[in-house]
Amino acid sequence: MKAIRIRGGLSFRAEPRALAVVCGLAVLALAAGVVLIGTGDLSIAPADVVGSLLGSGTPAQDFIINELRLPRVLVALLVGASLGISGALFQSISRNPLGSPDVIGFGQGSSVGALTVIVFFQGGAVAVSFGALVGGLATGVAVYLLAWKKGVHGYRLVLVGIGAAAMLTAGIHYLLTKSTLVDATRAMVWLTGSLDGRDWAQVWPLLVLFVVLLPVVLAYGRPLRMLEMGDDAAYALGVPVQRTRTVLMLSAVLLNASATAAAGPISFVALTAPQLARRLTRATGPNILASACMGAALLVVADWAAQRLFGESTLPVGVLTGMVGGVYLLWLLVTERRAGRI
Repeated sequence: MKAIRIRGGLSFRAEPRALAVVCGLAVLALAAGVVLIGTGDLSIAPADVVGSLLGSGTPAQDFIINELRLPRVLVALLVGASLGISGALFQSISRNPLGSPDVIGFGQGSSVGALTVIVFFQGGAVAVSFGALVGGLATGVAVYLLAWKKGVHGYRLVLVGIGAAAMLTAGIHYLLTKSTLVDATRAMVWLTGSLDGRDWAQVWPLLVLFVVLLPVVLAYGRPLRMLEMGDDAAYALGVPVQRTRTVLMLSAVLLNASATAAAGPISFVALTAPQLARRLTRATGPNILASACMGAALLVVADWAAQRLFGESTLPVGVLTGMVGGVYLLWLLVTERRAGRI
């Protein structure tokens, strides 16, 4: 552990390895973003992409990059980072590697909210995003209240969340049966999770919410580390346990819901990003920044792979993350079982 001092008398402690991992993942995410911006029917070299972003590109390149492709990449970076932080918070609060938003029902809640707007109100993109945000928040509140019994504890939160996910999945199927062919097609496209057609209208709400919530989450980093030792130990160390847990869960739900509202339900990024980040940093605690950078890098690389590795056809990024994440989930379950934790 190393103390780092900055101007104004402020200081913080950081593991050198963890700091190096965060910087490395951030560089990887940005480099992958540059490559992704240059990917498409008209390929653009990374050097030309950087030049255009710095203001020295041709008018044609500036239009393609800044108006068509840059918003998609920014949405990918912000959605991946939001999902990574959300997953890290839930896994840390529940003290369970399976305590991920897409496992314990929050992604399904956002999907129900979005499909309700599509099926019953034929709402546009903004209304669908608002419905997804409301659905995710309502699910978070419901799961929190149902899991409450003299506080919220890890395995109870996961079990209640899995039950809620099953019920909400049934709700999704019901809504699809009640929809017209046009609405059902639109709903299925949304449910796959995709970055196609994303523009600046999705970037700004994501960016504002991310900028507001990231300092809140980081400010609660130390109490969250203490919560991982158990409620009794945290109480003894002076941590306001329930207030800390409530603030962090609300932040995690908002981050997950906003990411789902912007890109649809992107599976398994929230589950895998914190686990991979922790294995790289080898540090205790939630690894908030490492999880954010890992989530951003995973989603940008997955979007590039979905566009380039399947011939002329391109996959929605949610399909690819679902396939890879499902394999990872099976591996995680086997590992946890062998370790005697499940």
